[in-house]
Amino acid sequence: MKIAIVCDWLVTWGGAENVLQEMLACYPEADLFCVIDFLTPEARQLLGNKTTKTTFIQRLPFAKTHYRHYLSLMPLAIEQLDLSRYDLILSSSHAIAKGVITGPDQKHVSYVHSPMRYAWDLQHQYLRESGLDKKARGLLARYLLHRLRLWDFRSAAGVDHFLANSHYIARRIQKTYRRTAEVIYPPVHLERFPPRHTKDDFYLTASRFVPYKKIDLIVESFRTLPDKQLIVIGDGPDFKKIKQRTGKNVSLLGYQSNAVLLDYLQRAKAFLFAAEEDFGILPLEAQACGTPVIAYGKGGALETVKGQTHEKPTGIFFHEQSARAIHDAIVSFEAQPMRFSPEACVENAKQFSPEKFRQRLKSFIDDVMSE
Repeated sequence: MKIAIVCDWLVTWGGAENVLQEMLACYPEADLFCVIDFLTPEARQLLGNKTTKTTFIQRLPFAKTHYRHYLSLMPLAIEQLDLSRYDLILSSSHAIAKGVITGPDQKHVSYVHSPMRYAWDLQHQYLRESGLDKKARGLLARYLLHRLRLWDFRSAAGVDHFLANSHYIARRIQKTYRRTAEVIYPPVHLERFPPRHTKDDFYLTASRFVPYKKIDLIVESFRTLPDKQLIVIGDGPDFKKIKQRTGKNVSLLGYQSNAVLLDYLQRAKAFLFAAEEDFGILPLEAQACGTPVIAYGKGGALETVKGQTHEKPTGIFFHEQSARAIHDAIVSFEAQPMRFSPEACVENAKQFSPEKFRQRLKSFIDDVMSE
């Protein structure tokens, strides 16, 4: 069986690349395709030094740093990949990878991290936050996103089977493409996050500083908790704005290495997570370290954190993205610290191991190919 694995782009390492790594572990003989590939040699080793086949966008000016500016060309680019000699096409898509062209005798299974949120339900938020909601630029951006939606919906018809990284995303696939999706949770490399059962007296949040992560709300909530300490790891466009809101009990550490992040994840009293994410890896990495999570009760967190009503809870949910709601959740957590054991957190995280991901993916593909 000849197999092609297709992803959107390879620029930095993140959750989608973790999934790609496990796909290649399942099918090491597969050929790898993407729109552009600018991975570092260190990151490429995690993919087994696999050679990629890219599109014409790889050769365009500034493609390495400004590849998103070529988004309107990516549907054309992905359709130029010749996959006609493969029996199985496995795409890992959060943008355009699912749009490859396949024939009636080929099977296309698409693992969707999310339909393009900036083209669908979050279009207006995306335009506001990127400054593309006014005048001629706004009109052009809306037109290009309209064309992208038409292509995105049409190209979904070329997928034989959809996989989703959460039930939350399966619902978005149903809403966007009117297709059902099987859920296979993405892998969390638990061996990289050994637990620590004794905790220090501080809270932790870590993220890229962009608006939807709501780091500003977490920081603001500690204004009314002067006796509590918050450590914030990360960097991004909102760093200066968030820094202006920090009190004496909040420490902004900026970008830190994985080793430093791991140390804080292991020692934190709890990890704070205020975003509505499609899945969210960091809350699971925190639980793997034996650290409970205080999370916004929407999106993927509802599937990765066991709330306070569970027999063995691993965290607390707040149900409004506001500083007051986060404050109240922290107060509730402080009132019952013994309910959230490191052992329960670690046990919950084990459900999302790479071994379980590979087992479920291979079983699903075997069923598809035996149809």
